[in-house]
Amino acid sequence: MNKNEITKIRDDILIKSLEDIPFEGWTMDVITKSAEQLGYSENTMQSVFLDGMPDIMDHFADLADREMLKSLENTDPETLRIRDRVQTALIARYTWLTKHQEAFNQSLKFWLLPTRKPKAAKITWRTADVIWNWAGDTSTDYNYYSKRTLLSGIIASSAFIFTNETDEDLTKTQKFIEKRIKNVMQFGKLISKLKKAG
Repeated sequence: MNKNEITKIRDDILIKSLEDIPFEGWTMDVITKSAEQLGYSENTMQSVFLDGMPDIMDHFADLADREMLKSLENTDPETLRIRDRVQTALIARYTWLTKHQEAFNQSLKFWLLPTRKPKAAKITWRTADVIWNWAGDTSTDYNYYSKRTLLSGIIASSAFIFTNETDEDLTKTQKFIEKRIKNVMQFGKLISKLKKAG
């Protein structure tokens, strides 16, 4: 199987599983049952998710990133301020996740175990990278890493606000993200001034 074929099978199984996860949780039984209902053998399911549940959770985040980009296809980032590009992308991601909020909430609990935090950090960094690339960031120096590190912090903290979001317009989440981005930009300006002064 090539990469596209693997991604398609993963998507099929995961999307089918999302129907039952809110009620039964993230379990291999749910994933296996979904694969069988779609006509995939257990061996095929295991071959596309070699690392089991961590791979499945990783793919859930990857699917959210791709759905985010899909919903942004008609949005020209060049027409937005930098801060608005980041906020628009993040809200687009959470908007898709509202359809799977309980599954998302349960996925956070999965990643909170100390042994899983390094992989969770890599996945968060990947989302930050996807957002900055869509926003048109072309930096290759220190700024490349600092932008993604700061955005990773915003993504991680806003995720917990989103778990308690009850408004369809994501009012609480939007306000939180807007405030965090503003704080980060003020911090960035301060660092820039200190560098120039020093």
